[in-house]
Amino acid sequence: MTDNSPLLVEIKRLIKSTGPMPVWRYMELCLNHPDYGYYVSRDPLGREGDFTTSPEISQMFGELIGLWAASVWKATGEPDVLRLIEIGPGRGTMIADALRALRVLPPLYQSLSVHLVEINPVLREKQKATLAGIRNIHWHDSFADVPDGPAVILANEYFDVLPIHQAVKRDSGWHERVVEISASGELVFGVAPDPIPRFDILLPHLVRMAPAGAVFEWRSDAEIMAIATRLRDQGGAALIIDYGHIRSDVGDTFQAIARHSFADPLQNPGRADLTAHVDFQALGRAAEDVGARLHGPVTQGEFLKRLGIETRALSLMAKASPQVSEDISGALRRLTGEGRGAMGSMFKVIGVSDPNITSLVALSDDAERAAEGQPA
Repeated sequence: MTDNSPLLVEIKRLIKSTGPMPVWRYMELCLNHPDYGYYVSRDPLGREGDFTTSPEISQMFGELIGLWAASVWKATGEPDVLRLIEIGPGRGTMIADALRALRVLPPLYQSLSVHLVEINPVLREKQKATLAGIRNIHWHDSFADVPDGPAVILANEYFDVLPIHQAVKRDSGWHERVVEISASGELVFGVAPDPIPRFDILLPHLVRMAPAGAVFEWRSDAEIMAIATRLRDQGGAALIIDYGHIRSDVGDTFQAIARHSFADPLQNPGRADLTAHVDFQALGRAAEDVGARLHGPVTQGEFLKRLGIETRALSLMAKASPQVSEDISGALRRLTGEGRGAMGSMFKVIGVSDPNITSLVALSDDAERAAEGQPA
């Protein structure tokens, strides 16, 4: 890759004409610019792409998500039509595996209306190929376009790519972090000269106590509030899986990933994936603020184990060759384990539901599960 990406030229032009650019705007342009955005015209997944998601690691992941969706269908009263919605469905791998698992429940499978929210035309074509033969499936550019009705909403590694704001603490207050042009003509980080008015009163106590130089990140609540409001009014539940932190805190997590390695987020805009950790406390607070019910968070490893991934792995391994069995075992470790390259503790899971749904499978604590007669 070179530094002369077309988007770099456009971003420098905008900065020269209107001044330093807030981090959220830079991230938004890099990912979603209509001509040069990272997510607009490429397949970023897999060995030949820039990163790999859990559904691409093993079929077990999507199958268990499908069974979780079945439990929501039952908790919602087994509606005649259930909207199964995935936001940012990648290649369609997770929804395909989930639908295969759901075939064991014909009344539920027949009730499904599948909706994929996807803006990338390249990925849409791959989703159509993956899901060829699936009945009653629809694509949308926006979550708002999905028809009304009870729903199961899935968002795996979606919130981490929503643009973030960053603020840097100074003795004078919190200043928005910006992207500007250095004297040598390179993109660099800077801070706005004036502090953000009355910013402290909006912050959690832990963040307010941070030392000078600390960086705080936040996202707009619009996406999670739209999901939570729909569930509050129309029934169902959402499952949100992503990497991030359970409580709001300071820290600069803005990063770029290219070819499965970390890169400088200010280099080659539009040619690398830009992400930041998800603040699950903020997500949950926004969902509860509009009247939805929050479940979790738990780690991805705990969530998948509660759903029975270890039993499913043993079942698959019993019918497989030694090499395939080793691959299944490796996938299990990667999805549920800890340490370098593993996703079990780094990724977190929360559920958001209609307030009438008092618990969700694999997201309730042990006391709630025991009260429902489920194994702890």
